[in-house]
Amino acid sequence: MLAELCAGIALVRSSLLLVCVCLLVPAAFLHAQQPLSATSSSADQSGTPDAPAPAQQSPNASAEARLPQTKRILGIIPNFRAVSTDEKLPPQTVKDKFMDATNDSFDYSSVLIPGMLAGYSMATNAYPEFHQGAAGYARYFWHAAVDQTSENYMVEFIVPVLTREDTRYYTLGRGSFMKRAGYAMSRAVITRTDAGNESFNISEVVGSGAASGLSSLYYPSRARSFSNTASEWGLDIGIDAASFLAREFWPDINRHLLHGKNSIDPSAR
Repeated sequence: MLAELCAGIALVRSSLLLVCVCLLVPAAFLHAQQPLSATSSSADQSGTPDAPAPAQQSPNASAEARLPQTKRILGIIPNFRAVSTDEKLPPQTVKDKFMDATNDSFDYSSVLIPGMLAGYSMATNAYPEFHQGAAGYARYFWHAAVDQTSENYMVEFIVPVLTREDTRYYTLGRGSFMKRAGYAMSRAVITRTDAGNESFNISEVVGSGAASGLSSLYYPSRARSFSNTASEWGLDIGIDAASFLAREFWPDINRHLLHGKNSIDPSAR
């Protein structure tokens, strides 16, 4: 039962991210071809004696090359904490961290994952104590919603305030596909401090573990075991690593495959 439940959680909670991840390779390929074409064009011009001088770079060229993040992925998934490549931001305040956790927990899209999880768990009768029908679904739903909310506040607010860590995702935005993918997934264990230095990601690792342990208090007693808690803990970290991967390549996907249809001012919420 535990294996089925964990597999279902992984499937449902990753469904929205999978759309982005499956587009990473073609988007990265297209992005990698752009600089090569530009270099080739420049070389051709320089080899022609009467070629006109290249036009000066526009002030917006660097901003365009940066492929800015948007506040949502595919117009649905919250992306409030993603920072565009080379963008400089002031350190997060306690209020910033609280608001980020609150936005991620109570955004209009925050009901989607708990809703799907509740449906899957009820269909597989994960906790017979919750029963079936509307009342059973409501029990599954509020448990999943509390799981999500407690993890958000632990990882994005409570622990990072104590450890003085920056909970934002800073996009690398350059280098090979493997380099960027490795960087993105490593953010599950490496983060920035409020002072701008790299540090072990206590917020993610300890915060996820604390949220997983807390969840055992309001689930049926038979689910209160170390193996259940460890499974949920590892699953939460894995899902967050996948979300970092999606955030890293989302600007490329949005520009090259979706033609910037989701380009929204990332400062607007």
